[in-house]
Amino acid sequence: MSHPIIRPACPEEYDEIGRVWMESWVSTGLAEASGFLLANLRARIRREIENGWSLFVADDKGTIAAMLALHLPKLDLDMLFVAPAYQGQSLGRQLLAFTRTQLPDEICLRCVRENEKAWRWYEREGFVFEKEETEPSNGFVMKYYRWKNERNAP
Repeated sequence: MSHPIIRPACPEEYDEIGRVWMESWVSTGLAEASGFLLANLRARIRREIENGWSLFVADDKGTIAAMLALHLPKLDLDMLFVAPAYQGQSLGRQLLAFTRTQLPDEICLRCVRENEKAWRWYEREGFVFEKEETEPSNGFVMKYYRWKNERNAP
C-alpha cells in the first residue's frame, strides 16, 4: 500500500470525511453505523471548522484514508480517525508526527475512556494522563492527556 499524503481537507470532501469518521468510530465498538450518526458527524465537521478546526486528511491517491482535526490556538489534537482499511499500518503514527510539526511544543487531547486501544496508544506515544471528566453532550467519560516537548522545555 502506498503512503498517503497528509494535506488540508477541501470543503467538497467533508461528506466523505464524515463517512470515514463514522466507520472508524464504529470500528471501536462504541457505536453502530446509522444515517443519523453520519448526518450528525457531517454537520459537526462544518460547525467545528467554523469554530476553529484545522482539518487535514490522509489522501491515498484520491481515497480519504484518515482525518485529523486540530484546534491550533487551544493546542488540541481534537480528532484522529483512521479508516478501518488503513488501520494497523502506522498511519496514526504518521498523523501524530504531522501534528507535532503543527504543535511542536505541546499537544492536548481527550479520548473516550472505553476506547482503551486509543488511549493506550497515546500513552505509548508519550502523552501523560491528566484527568477524567464526563462529557455532558454525550455522557462519555473522557480521559484528558497532554504531551510536552521536553527538548524545548526551559
